[in-house]
Amino acid sequence: MIAFVFPGQGAQFAGMGKDLAENFSVAREVFEEANDALGFDLTSLCFNGPEEDLKLTTNTQPAILTVSVAALRVLQQETGLQPAYAAGHSLGEFSALVCAGTLTFADAVRIVRQRGAFMQEAVPVGVGSMAAMMGLENDALEGICAEAAQGEVVSPANFNSPGQIVIAGHATAVDRAIELAKAAGAKRALPLPVSAPFHCSLMKSASDRLAEILAEIHFAPMQLPVVSNVEALPNADAARVMQLLVQQVCAPVRWAESVTNMSELGVERFVEIGPGKVLSGLIKRIAKGTIIQNVDDVASLKKL
Repeated sequence: MIAFVFPGQGAQFAGMGKDLAENFSVAREVFEEANDALGFDLTSLCFNGPEEDLKLTTNTQPAILTVSVAALRVLQQETGLQPAYAAGHSLGEFSALVCAGTLTFADAVRIVRQRGAFMQEAVPVGVGSMAAMMGLENDALEGICAEAAQGEVVSPANFNSPGQIVIAGHATAVDRAIELAKAAGAKRALPLPVSAPFHCSLMKSASDRLAEILAEIHFAPMQLPVVSNVEALPNADAARVMQLLVQQVCAPVRWAESVTNMSELGVERFVEIGPGKVLSGLIKRIAKGTIIQNVDDVASLKKL
């Protein structure tokens, strides 16, 4: 049984997708569709950067989605592989929903462009932050966050793999949590270079604004289940997709649990589709013994 998985923010790099677009017309068509849907040259940004512009959340989200869907279309055309499940990390859940046929690519790329803007605007720059914590159990870290809050917000944002958790919240509370984590014996506790504190309650205004946009979107019947970040369980009901995407903005990404659950459901092969190999590295630590492959250029496609 195969699962297709799609990366989120942080996987971007200048040049991503160029190789596929130069070699496959189906990939070029995805980039052209993105340019038309957004009204600007996203293709040039993906292929040429600059990195500073690519790192802006409003650009990063549609760029990664576009490269992921281009790679998906090539993979489908060249191999005919059919997944039993799809899943994505945060932003990647939108790529998974395009894969499942419930969201059109044009709708998805417009939505994530706005989602990025909403998330960026939810908290003034410098007020919030995120930090990666290595070597602490979930319960211990939740206790540290509770102690560090002191009336502010700080909470687990991404449960990425056993012993690797990202926290988010007010910058001062995150700093306190870093110090407490170090004192508790964390292997590493370091701030991340992100522009906003994603997946915590400070994102409430972004989730409200996203809900207004999603209310206008038609979600078609799902062709395969998507394992949601919010529940870490497969969902095959198109009527539930909107609510899960709205909740996802403030809720932690339960990635480790999602992969474990897919493995327990019989998935023996994970194919990461889109830029980089971030998820492949996480899955190696979560579901040991599974086959892990990726597709983001011609060489990786041939290898697969």
